[in-house]
Parts: sequence; C-alpha cells; structure tokens
Amino acid sequence: MDIEAIEDTESFSELNYGGSGFPLNQEPIIIRGCGNITVFGLHNRFKTDFPPSLLARVAPEEFKGTVEKVNSILGHSLPLQMKWVIFGCFCCCCTLGCSFWPVICLSKKTKLSVEKLLEWENSHLYRRLGLKWKLTQGHLDSAMLEYVIHIEFVPKYQLYVPD
Repeated sequence: MDIEAIEDTESFSELNYGGSGFPLNQEPIIIRGCGNITVFGLHNRFKTDFPPSLLARVAPEEFKGTVEKVNSILGHSLPLQMKWVIFGCFCCCCTLGCSFWPVICLSKKTKLSVEKLLEWENSHLYRRLGLKWKLTQGHLDSAMLEYVIHIEFVPKYQLYVPD
C-alpha cells in the first residue's frame, strides 16, 4: 500500500470539495416558467419538478413548497394584469399609450413581491443549506426576455480549518 497515493487522493478530494462533501464549482440551476400567460416576461407559474442536482441539498418538499409559494403570488396577480393589458389595448389610441401604466406598475409590484418572498426563504432556510434563490432575467431564443428563478450554490466557509 502506497502512502503517497493515499495522501494525493485525500488532498484531491479536499481541493474539489472543500472538505464539505459537495463540489465547490457547481453550475447554477435555472427554473424556467411553464405557464401559458406571460406579461412583461413574467410567466403565470414555474415548474415544480425537482432538479436532480439538488438531491443532497434540499428536500423535495421544501423545493416544491417554495415554488408553489411563488406560483401562488403569480397566480393572483397575472390575471389582473391581463385584464389591464386588454383594457390598455382598447384605450391605447385615446390615451396615447398611458393606459398601459397600470400594467407596468402591477408587473413591478409582482416582481418585487416574488423577490421579497425568495429573500425571506433564503434568510430562513436556504442560506443555511448553501443555496441562494433569486429572480433574474433570462433570454429566450429570440431577443425576448423572461424572468427565471436562478439557484446558486454558495460555498460554506470552513471556520475551524487553520490557514
């Protein structure tokens, strides 16, 4: 048995995993919207399928619960936004486009409420698990933008390891 080979494999596992058991440089997970209504890039719901790369990090119930909370916020606000879009289309000529301002304001409010929910979930659950959820803009195949949920892996710092 070669002692040098054992030392090399131990140092290799510590370099790749940081001693925590999880790889340090993982690709972020992107959850795209799957709803049939999209207003200013916001879909009316997101996929609740559990990604396999979160298998050892988060319970599937916690993941599904967070996505369902986001979907409930979107489900309450987007039908109202669609009504304002239709109203804005009818009155666009008379108001010179100002009838779309309520839709823009409601869209910003919805986006902020989803971001606040994700920040609350981060601070109460996911930050301890080494994850960070946020709502970001993603590009579709064309020049269109859409909002996606972006899950980043935040490395845990080893406080008790000497420098």
